[in-house]
Amino acid sequence: MESSATQTKGTLLVVEDDPGLQKQMKWSFDGYEVVVAGDRETALSMVRRHEPPVVTLDLGLPPDADGASEGHATLEQMLAMAPDTKIIVVTGNQDRENAVRAIGNGAYDFYLKPFDPEMLQLIVDRAFRLYALQQDNKRLQMRQGESPMAGIITRDPAMQKICRNIEKVAPSSATVMLLGESGTGKEVLARGVHQLSPRADKKFIAINCAAIPENLLESELFGYEKGAFTGAVKQTKGKIEYADGGTLFLDEIGDLPMPLQAKLLRFLQERVVERVGGREEIPVDVRIVCATHQNLRNLITEGRFREDLFYRLSEIVINIPPLRARDGDAVLLAHAFMNKFRQQEGRGSLSFSQEALAAIEKHLWPGNVREMENCIKRAVVMADGAQIMLDDLGLPLTEAELEPLNLRQVREEAERKAIVKVLSRVDGNIARAADVLGISRPTLYDLLNRYGLK
Repeated sequence: MESSATQTKGTLLVVEDDPGLQKQMKWSFDGYEVVVAGDRETALSMVRRHEPPVVTLDLGLPPDADGASEGHATLEQMLAMAPDTKIIVVTGNQDRENAVRAIGNGAYDFYLKPFDPEMLQLIVDRAFRLYALQQDNKRLQMRQGESPMAGIITRDPAMQKICRNIEKVAPSSATVMLLGESGTGKEVLARGVHQLSPRADKKFIAINCAAIPENLLESELFGYEKGAFTGAVKQTKGKIEYADGGTLFLDEIGDLPMPLQAKLLRFLQERVVERVGGREEIPVDVRIVCATHQNLRNLITEGRFREDLFYRLSEIVINIPPLRARDGDAVLLAHAFMNKFRQQEGRGSLSFSQEALAAIEKHLWPGNVREMENCIKRAVVMADGAQIMLDDLGLPLTEAELEPLNLRQVREEAERKAIVKVLSRVDGNIARAADVLGISRPTLYDLLNRYGLK
């Protein structure tokens, strides 16, 4: 019975310089979509074009047909372009050493000549199954990282709790204040409040209080009557009126000038607006969501923000953590943005190198998600091959600063820190330290010797 991989007609790239063996392998693997290449340049071109899940690679390629240098170079470049691809190296029966070296450099498996169709078929089928399994696992991990709120991608418990809190407050009419650094996604969460509320079929109007000059902001918010000032040639509704029945999002509310703070407070109390130059009170039913990166209590102390307005706006306060405080979200967002922009830019398969991923995890992201988005877009545009390298990110970080992800190193460092901390607490008493650590004294002595501690 054919395997599922065979039935789906997966693409198999055969890299072999012998035309006779090319034909024989193409005939043997008729259950796959077989493409062939006879040299390194053609093979790399085929990887870019077809993105094959599995490759068989003869290490003896021209111009070093009797050696393996060209084959190893091809292997290295293929894995840099397509790290998920399963590469099966094929080599002579007397050249096991090069086959083992290839495995150490990232090849999936090796096969020693002479050519045995049935044996190689088993290895290839198994490689296709493993590739399909890993791709399914990646898709599952991405789905598990999705938030119930549109536009929010997170696995961080604090952010997931925020999403649940927004789901709770959205159906109410309470005014919501979103506090967080610039670029943390305040407008995305504000839209979430709107979309999960009974007002979802009405307008969501956003206005940035810091982006509009003070002399224009009043008319932008409250509208104006014809002839109210030079250039007011017709009656114009303000943003608050346009949002009637829906949600008004006031971003950077901390930059709202004091005179407009008083007028906004009156609207929140009376739910009516007066256009500039008008006398008529216009009732408006709107839900207010506001946001700022500033500390409003400090602004109140400095006399730059009204305390009574603060309490009107802060019926529900949600603090959004910065990206550096959200465990695992930096890499999760990096993958999401990479997939988004590679499609927009018409790029093929892309992935991050291990150094690039380590740099993304280590960087503090002072600009938060907005900085991340710009960084990954630039990297997708600048990447030469199928892998985004550390240099493509443009982050101010050297490879020497990257944290090791080797499990043994991480465990040893944690052990060493724990022993030093406990010894300090018990003032160097070995017996008490062993009790606190839950190990025997001989074991503790062994660890002290291993880590060079006295």
